[in-house]
Amino acid sequence: MDIRPIKSERDYDWALSEIERYFDTEPELGTPEANRFDVLAALIENYEAKHWPVEAPDPIQAIRFRMEQAGYTQTDLANLLGSKSRASEVLNRKRVLTMEYAFKLHSAWHIPANVLLQPSLHDRDCPSHRQEAKAVAALNTGFVKHSRWTSTLSSAFSVW
Repeated sequence: MDIRPIKSERDYDWALSEIERYFDTEPELGTPEANRFDVLAALIENYEAKHWPVEAPDPIQAIRFRMEQAGYTQTDLANLLGSKSRASEVLNRKRVLTMEYAFKLHSAWHIPANVLLQPSLHDRDCPSHRQEAKAVAALNTGFVKHSRWTSTLSSAFSVW
């Protein structure tokens, strides 16, 4: 099996050309060719993640994108969050996206929890939201380990 680590753009281009042939003729599962394809795909994915990372979108941007994608309106968001004013405040970054709102959005609209639970761009710089942003950051980095919320969050917010 001719495979090597991807350490440069040249190696990356080589791996892409090698994996490209499998797109036309998919290898049969369990064969050496299928194993080669899997290894090449993993190497390419790892190289791309290191050199061109894709950051998760801002939570509010994600909500707006989902609304556009699914044809949801601000009225639909208001029905989900409980009032028109809450929906407007969340979309205009006047109200922090709470855990309750994040749970509802994840459950009903299937927005990934890891996107909703990160501090929004506005929250990162707004002094009035620092405490909540720190709490969310602690959850995201695993510093909150032994609370009743840990098991609740891990079971309620599985990414789809």
